[in-house]
Amino acid sequence: MTMSRYRLSRRAALGLAGATAGSVLLPLPGRRASAQVLDKVSYQTNWRAQAEHGGFYQAAAAGIYKKYGIDCDLRMGGPQISNSQLLMGGRVDMIMSGGLEALNYAREDLPFLCIGAIFQKDPQVLIAHPGVGNDSFEKLKGKTILVGAGGRVTYWPFLKAKYGYSDDQMKPYTFNLAPFLADKNLVQQGFVSSEPYAIRQAGVDPVVMLIANAGFDNYNTTIATSRKFVTEKKDLAQRFVNASLEGWAEYLKGGSAIEAANALIKKDNPDMTDDKIAYAIKVINENGLVASGDSLTLGIGAMTDARWARFYASMVDVGVLPPGVDPTKAYSLEFVNKGVGKA
Repeated sequence: MTMSRYRLSRRAALGLAGATAGSVLLPLPGRRASAQVLDKVSYQTNWRAQAEHGGFYQAAAAGIYKKYGIDCDLRMGGPQISNSQLLMGGRVDMIMSGGLEALNYAREDLPFLCIGAIFQKDPQVLIAHPGVGNDSFEKLKGKTILVGAGGRVTYWPFLKAKYGYSDDQMKPYTFNLAPFLADKNLVQQGFVSSEPYAIRQAGVDPVVMLIANAGFDNYNTTIATSRKFVTEKKDLAQRFVNASLEGWAEYLKGGSAIEAANALIKKDNPDMTDDKIAYAIKVINENGLVASGDSLTLGIGAMTDARWARFYASMVDVGVLPPGVDPTKAYSLEFVNKGVGKA
């Protein structure tokens, strides 16, 4: 199975220009420090501003990036924006991505990689109506499931192989909740922190099944960048990762300390509300999207060789990725696993 949306001319990718950056001025002995010149880093999120991006907004709003000598240009994503194309074309320094995308960089032998994974669990879920028996992955065999284009080439092959699903039972998901709300027998995809909230507002208390809990080990809400950036600006990359992880550690605690971050989120995305944000933070914490597994001992953003190897092997087994790819080219552990944000 191919993932052509990740393909790009290697000539363009290898010609990636480095990001612009200043330098941090350090005080000289016996003299007052001059004004700090901040290093500029652009980071592109994967969707419109929301609590799922909250740690990055916290690092910006609370001055954490500035503390680390960084002027962070936090750019909001959206439905018409291709993060990978922006990164490959040198239009942005870093992007919010996922583990499978990084493995596709390795597959295509492109000079890009993942240097941190905020979400230890992929937030994708399957959602069903209560009281009709569709309350586990095993019971969904043969049931109509609405799946978006991205899901068809990521988690769907995994679910097919594990639970015996067939492509015949899969129908397109158009990000419209009306069909699901009108038919109690339908099942649909969603994000654990998004669609279930909207469905509850419509009067249905849905059954929510986190695909990660079925063994789909994809890292999500990652920090991906170019090998050029981490080679030529290693210190800056480390400072950006540390600041972002500190932002996430603060954001997930909630309270008055994150009000400024939430204000920035709502400024970027006026459709976001305090209730939606509060719900998202709640389910992120309840489901251990950030704080679970390796991150409990290694800190927020943790990654391991063993998990990358395991996930790659699982994607080969279901035909999403071909054999023969070196998964270690997809990531670097150099910038994480330092205990940042560890409880």
